[in-house]
Amino acid sequence: MSSLFRSTAIVAAVFAGVFSLASASIAQDKVITHPQGETTISGVPAKVLTQDWAVFDNLNALGVAVAGVPSSNAPSYLGDQVPADALPIGSLFEPDFEGIAAEEADVYFIAGRSASAYPTAKDIVPTIDLSVNNTEFVSGIKHNITTLGEIFDLQVRAEELNAALDAKVAEATAAAEGKGTALVLVTNAGKLGVYGADSRVAWVYNEIGMSSALDSVKDGDHGGDAVSFEFLLEVNPDWVFVVDRDAGTGESAGAAAALLDNELFNQTNAAKEGHVVYLDPQASYISMHGYQGVMLLLDQVLAGLNS
Repeated sequence: MSSLFRSTAIVAAVFAGVFSLASASIAQDKVITHPQGETTISGVPAKVLTQDWAVFDNLNALGVAVAGVPSSNAPSYLGDQVPADALPIGSLFEPDFEGIAAEEADVYFIAGRSASAYPTAKDIVPTIDLSVNNTEFVSGIKHNITTLGEIFDLQVRAEELNAALDAKVAEATAAAEGKGTALVLVTNAGKLGVYGADSRVAWVYNEIGMSSALDSVKDGDHGGDAVSFEFLLEVNPDWVFVVDRDAGTGESAGAAAALLDNELFNQTNAAKEGHVVYLDPQASYISMHGYQGVMLLLDQVLAGLNS
């Protein structure tokens, strides 16, 4: 064997070895711990399904392509980012298990409204629950972005997103300082409710530090803790942040502004000072824990507080 041939053969062998090691690394199993247990993922998932718009929001922010999405309630702020050929895999609450099984995906994400699908889904496809506790809002979103970064080998991008979220929260916190009391109102089919420190917009109180105008709020119902306009005038908050549930669910648009335009509400400090901020209804009611949605909401709050 000539020296040239031996050198070529050695280089080829080394290259093959490196390639083999690289392949082994790509295919390495990852055990992902989540609220409902542990799920093993083999390599970097190529085919991804999600039953939750917040998870889609986070995946999209990371640059991960998604093949299957909820069949309803797509937030308008994500509208252009949902692939036209994405497979509808059931509603936010009721997954199409037959369709999901037929896709033979590498991973399936659930959260919040779809979390109860886990016992069935885990026997069909590797399933990960990315639900977020509302009392740990920002840290929960960052944890999910970090987890997704690890799953898809996008750790650097995940760190960038988390740093940007921290910076935006810090900016909003500084803007909220000394601004007085606040209430988050939810309007629902002509009814009025209040969201508190355990709600889907708990970050207004817990993360950026707006003081609640109420000592106690029952957050159990999607329509909030029911209140009247007379009670609202008595409480008299300095700031009001509005979640229009009807617009969020697509039932109507502009109903909140029409409901709040009355003599009693217009006597509150918030209304008289122009301190009423209408939050993006789908980011605040449908996706809630999505990175892009929360960044949008923080920008809206910042614009209001700095106006």
